[in-house]
Amino acid sequence: MSDSAVLVIDMMNTYRHQDADVLAPQVADIVEPLSSLLATARGRDDVEVIYVNDNYGDFTAEFSDLVRNAAEGARPDLVEPVKPAQGCRFLTKVRHSAFYATSLAYLLTRLQTKRLILTGQVTEQCILYTALDAYVRHFPVVVPRDAVAHIDPSLGDAALEMMRRNMSAEVVTAADCLS
Repeated sequence: MSDSAVLVIDMMNTYRHQDADVLAPQVADIVEPLSSLLATARGRDDVEVIYVNDNYGDFTAEFSDLVRNAAEGARPDLVEPVKPAQGCRFLTKVRHSAFYATSLAYLLTRLQTKRLILTGQVTEQCILYTALDAYVRHFPVVVPRDAVAHIDPSLGDAALEMMRRNMSAEVVTAADCLS
C-alpha cells in the first residue's frame, strides 16, 4: 500500500533527438531536485517510485535496454543521478500519457495509491497528458515545478497553470512533495 507514487516519466533518454539541444539544459536544472526527491521517496515505506518511459518505438526493448542506452547516450550526466534502483517498478509507454496502453492504472489500484507525484519530461507534453489522465481517474496530482523539464518555457509554464487550474494539481517544489 502506498499513500503516494512518484512517477519518473521519460528520464531514460539518450538525448539524440531533434529537441535534445533545447531540452537537455532544462533537464540539467531538474536533476538535483529530482534525485533528492527520489532519495527521500526510496527511504519511505508509504511512497512508491515508478519509472514510466517511452520505448521510442522499439517494441523489443526491455527496460534495462532503455536504461543502458540512456546511460550510454549523449548526456549520461543527466541519466546517472536518476537511474532506477535495483528492483524498481517500471512500465514502458508508447505515447505521451503514462496511462495510455499501459498497466499503470491497474498497478496504482493494486498499490492502493492515493496521489501521484509527476516528475520528468516534458512538462508541456507527457507530464501534462499524464496529469489529465490521472485527473479523469480521480487521482490527486502533485507536480514539483523544479522536477519537471520543458522544451518551450512559455508552454511549460502554461501547462503547469493548466494542471493547477483545470486538474486541481498541486504545483509545489520537490522538497515540499513529501513533507
